[in-house]
Amino acid sequence: MKNQIPNLLTLSRIIVIPALVASFYIDGPVGNWIGFALFAFAGVTDFFDGYLARSMNVVSPLGRFLDPIADKLLVAAALMMMVAFERIAGLAVLPAVVIMCREIMVSGLREHLAELKVPLPVTVLAKWKTTAQILAIGFLLVGDASPDMIPSILIGDILLWIAGIVTVQTGYIYLRTGLKHLD
Repeated sequence: MKNQIPNLLTLSRIIVIPALVASFYIDGPVGNWIGFALFAFAGVTDFFDGYLARSMNVVSPLGRFLDPIADKLLVAAALMMMVAFERIAGLAVLPAVVIMCREIMVSGLREHLAELKVPLPVTVLAKWKTTAQILAIGFLLVGDASPDMIPSILIGDILLWIAGIVTVQTGYIYLRTGLKHLD
């Protein structure tokens, strides 16, 4: 059972997506806070699934496969719902589109390179991108439900732009690395 805990945590991120989507249909601040709580829960599981897998020496092929997929599905669902419900609007939609396009490109590139037995390790810059992206989504999920003294939407929009800019940089780095192995 202990070797299944990390994979169950990863699966919980996928299972939380319908509840996150449903939170957008709850009117008022309660829906915002529920969405934020679900996203925060998923973020905590993202940390612990990898930590536990490594510390208990139970890293599995299923976990290595599912972890990045769970992350991308969660981020894509959150971004799409926030655009649909205009919590991300105007020019702020652009970094959201850039983030989603980069995620699809890097996933495809990793899949192709895996067939060639070529690793595409995560860069430090990509970890910073993920941090900015997660924080942006968190602030934007809370949105106008935040206390007046916290400009949650402004903070979220700024972080989303930062994540978008770093996304372009990391996407370019990954593409440049991957193109060396593509004929």
